[in-house]
Amino acid sequence: MVEEAPPVKARGLVKRYEEVLAVDHIDLNVRAGDVYGFLGPNGAGKTTTLRMALGLITPSEGVIELFGRDPMREGARALEGVAGFVEAPRFYPYMSARKNLDLLAALDGDGASSRIEEVLEIVELAPRAKHRVGGYSHGMRQRLGIAAALLRRPRLLILDEPATGLDPAGMRDMRLLIRRLAGEGITVLLSSHQLPEVQDLCDRVAIVDSGRVVYEGALSELRRQGGAGYRLRTTDDERALAIVRAQAGIEHAITGAHGLGFQAQESDVGPLTLALAGAGIGILALTPELATLEDLFFRLTENDHAGTPPSAGPDEGAPTTAGAPASPPAVAAATQRTVEIG
Repeated sequence: MVEEAPPVKARGLVKRYEEVLAVDHIDLNVRAGDVYGFLGPNGAGKTTTLRMALGLITPSEGVIELFGRDPMREGARALEGVAGFVEAPRFYPYMSARKNLDLLAALDGDGASSRIEEVLEIVELAPRAKHRVGGYSHGMRQRLGIAAALLRRPRLLILDEPATGLDPAGMRDMRLLIRRLAGEGITVLLSSHQLPEVQDLCDRVAIVDSGRVVYEGALSELRRQGGAGYRLRTTDDERALAIVRAQAGIEHAITGAHGLGFQAQESDVGPLTLALAGAGIGILALTPELATLEDLFFRLTENDHAGTPPSAGPDEGAPTTAGAPASPPAVAAATQRTVEIG
């Protein structure tokens, strides 16, 4: 049995704009079923990478494939089973949500029109389907963008900063929606600079900084590698602190209002508990506290880089428009989720 190609595979992906290196030899490995976080600060090259993935701009070097197909070689065919949006979905504001979806479904064909009611229900916009999109909130337009993507019955959903600009309730609703879609078997590639969003949703991540991947792998493994802190409360914290500081493998032991804190590998915690018991000190609570994604992110991205960090290319941060010369007509038609239609 032949193993299916992964949803996204990039090797040595580069994008240059004259003297600016926007994407610097990026490798990505998105596996089927992943909720994959593509994480990095603004201007790190995330949007440029997604545009290359969708065939909207041409790589300077390297290759990126979707289910084994290269958009630069195969055009619209490479985007079968793929949908999403880059930066923000755009719609005709003077038309209703349903009418906008009608137009997109007509471009897609393949029975997409019959799925309009279904996708509106999925994103919880059915009650507002007849309302003009110009009156929608930002969060509603984001959800309508996902509805437009779902018309294609995608196996891979690419979302670029879907929670940007949302209020707390909108962010919660967006997380719930993405989690539900992932539960239905859709692979999700989620680009974001919002750490809580990625930590809550993603099982694997790539952290990109100044156009380079500085970590790719399981989020749980990244947090494990970051080391664990521990919170300890005992029957005699003053004596316990001296024992903790004397124990091999224990670092950064401090005392505070809520007990003791220290860092250690798990294998060093067991001997500490025995030493405390041997001294007649009772343990009231011993709680591991893994490093947060925020801690690890800044640890990976705030190192000094040689020279001035490259900024994003001219396409990073600017909405893709229907007239963008980088998109061949066949590719633009197949990726209408990523282009401005209004």
